[in-house]
Amino acid sequence: MSTTAKRALIVIPTYNELENLRPITAEVLSRTPENVHILVVDDGSPDGTGKLADQLSTENPRLHVLHRTEKQGLGPAYIAGFRWGFQQNFEQFIEMDADFSHNPIFLPTMISLLSDYDYVIGSRYVEGGGTVNWGLMRKIISRGGSLYARTVLGASIRDFTGGFNGWNRRVLEGIDLDTLEAGGYSFQIELKYRAFKKGFRYKEFPILFEDRRVGKSKMSSKIVIEALSLVPKLRFKT
Repeated sequence: MSTTAKRALIVIPTYNELENLRPITAEVLSRTPENVHILVVDDGSPDGTGKLADQLSTENPRLHVLHRTEKQGLGPAYIAGFRWGFQQNFEQFIEMDADFSHNPIFLPTMISLLSDYDYVIGSRYVEGGGTVNWGLMRKIISRGGSLYARTVLGASIRDFTGGFNGWNRRVLEGIDLDTLEAGGYSFQIELKYRAFKKGFRYKEFPILFEDRRVGKSKMSSKIVIEALSLVPKLRFKT
């Protein structure tokens, strides 16, 4: 395993995450070394999340903020974050939610695996992974969505829909971010499939995904429908 510490950027998109922002960033910073930074990408949260992010950035030089004027979707937020990181010469990128559903305890493992693989997936659906405090219907939708994507796309990835993922810069640059079409949570499916088709090496490692601690979930039937309709398009266009 490589011992060279690469500069890594954890991109955290936010929209109305005022209650979660301080504790999640504090825990991330406490569990990662000095070469790992955080970028909060705030989509003009009306609850003051962006203002708090600015305050936190003055308290720790490893925390940065990118303000966007309106809510434009998860995909565009991540792409904006990746591009900011390119400009700042970061070599590794991690996607992470602000609501503690992606537990910071798994970050050291993800960062370590990025030394050996092109991209890394925090997976609920490999041995040792799972979900906590989820209802039956949500489990069916999530697991079924990944199975559907895996079957239609002919790819071996078990957790296509999960959003806790790590990427080496060469993968994101090789995918051509300008050509990505998905805006919502289906962005995760498209990003992984593009990387898979390019032949980049990946590793899924087990995580426990816990429902958000505070705030309201942003999952909706519209998001599910978008993901279902995107999959066959990817199969025949990519």
